Amino acid sequence: MLKKISRSLALYLLPFIGSLLIKLLYLTNKKVFHAPAALGEENFIMACWHGELLMIPYAYLRYRKTPHVKLIISDHFDGTLIAKTLSYFGFGTIRGSSRRNAARALLQGIKALKEGYDLGITPDGPKGPRHEVADGIIVMAQKADVKITLVEIKPSSYWQLNSWDKFVIPKPFGTITYYISDLLDIKGLELEEARDLIKKGLLKHEQ
Repeated sequence: MLKKISRSLALYLLPFIGSLLIKLLYLTNKKVFHAPAALGEENFIMACWHGELLMIPYAYLRYRKTPHVKLIISDHFDGTLIAKTLSYFGFGTIRGSSRRNAARALLQGIKALKEGYDLGITPDGPKGPRHEVADGIIVMAQKADVKITLVEIKPSSYWQLNSWDKFVIPKPFGTITYYISDLLDIKGLELEEARDLIKKGLLKHEQ
């Protein structure tokens, strides 16, 4: 009973506080964008590593002033916290991952793309291995015939959690550098070829 109450309280408070924290960190940092001026009108998949997820809303909102996006988020409790936090930015979610309810998430992702939604994915989420690309992003992009933009988010000063993904939280009053790729077309590529292309693109500015 106590666990249930504490979880309910966390779900009520933490997402709102988390959304304020993201906004505050963004506002108190200088931002540098190495990015295309536009990504066009067609919907796309936006991908970043799980450890760089915190500041992803502002990469997407650079191109879509009115969000029309769903993010694939784990249906574990921590995934629920992330989903509720991102809802404050107008982001929808699809619950599931490569480890849990994978088929459902895959089908819902393809359906959302075909309905015109953009899709947000962490290719190594929700539990790793870190910086390894799971099949889902490739299958969804090819089945729905959409392109992918790859996002790297590099703060000049940050805290790094001792978690599997080495989750990064920017410190205030530094610089957050966004590297956003042109749209990547993986149509017709073999699975391993596409995986290698995505991985190299997301590690391009890794130190």
